[in-house]
Amino acid sequence: MAGGLASSGLSYARRMGAETVQVFVANPRGWATPAGSAAQDEEFRAACAAEGIPAYVHAPYLINLGSHTAETVERSVVSLRHSLRRGRAIGARGVVVHTGSATGGRPRAVALAQVRERLLPLLDELTHEDDPDLLLESTAGQGASLCSRTWDFGPYFEALDAHPKLGVCLDTCHIFAAGHDLTGPNGTRQTLDLLVETIGEGRLKLIHANDSKDVVGAHKDRHENIGAGHIGEDAFRALMTHPATENVPLVLETPGPGEKHAQDATLLKKLRDHP
Repeated sequence: MAGGLASSGLSYARRMGAETVQVFVANPRGWATPAGSAAQDEEFRAACAAEGIPAYVHAPYLINLGSHTAETVERSVVSLRHSLRRGRAIGARGVVVHTGSATGGRPRAVALAQVRERLLPLLDELTHEDDPDLLLESTAGQGASLCSRTWDFGPYFEALDAHPKLGVCLDTCHIFAAGHDLTGPNGTRQTLDLLVETIGEGRLKLIHANDSKDVVGAHKDRHENIGAGHIGEDAFRALMTHPATENVPLVLETPGPGEKHAQDATLLKKLRDHP
């Protein structure tokens, strides 16, 4: 977002040969809710539509609707509502939010009940035709995470009545770090099969394609460039050929700078086009 969504963000995407784009609409490590620029919003939305580039918003990292701290929960609601409304303003298909954790030593069931109480009203506000979907992103399994393994999405979806505007953003590094071995025999296929079995077909809306600096099950969220980590190229090739990922965009969150991002994008296209 630095320098403007259209003037800076899209120009960067074009330089690296991107076919999709993910942006922040606020400081990802803060609670501010900036209004943005109407001119930049319209230019960004129009350019994405004209060039066939699907856009996504990543909500701030501080959001945790399972927190035991009332102030954190209130700020989380305000921040997520802001991301959803800004997402609509720029024509985003989805808004990615981390699923959070049960802090303060509370049982998961209590935290999930709070998630339901605070998140369902936000989902019910998504009544406009151009409102984005809300995409749940699981974590690497640190601490009292509410959602890290594929089957954890089940209780999360149940808590939210499997709302029609609810989807999943699968982060390959996170799911690997949480314990799903994407590198084993048919590991990627089995993991995606489990995910579809849990959430249903058509709910996987976005993939964060990141290799991992650490071994499977390490519970460490440390991204690596594609093929340079412990997941490896073969897993990403298998990812491309699974029926659940057909027409699902991939977003890179790998280490930069821009040249490395461009190399990762080129490699993913090669794996996609030559499975």
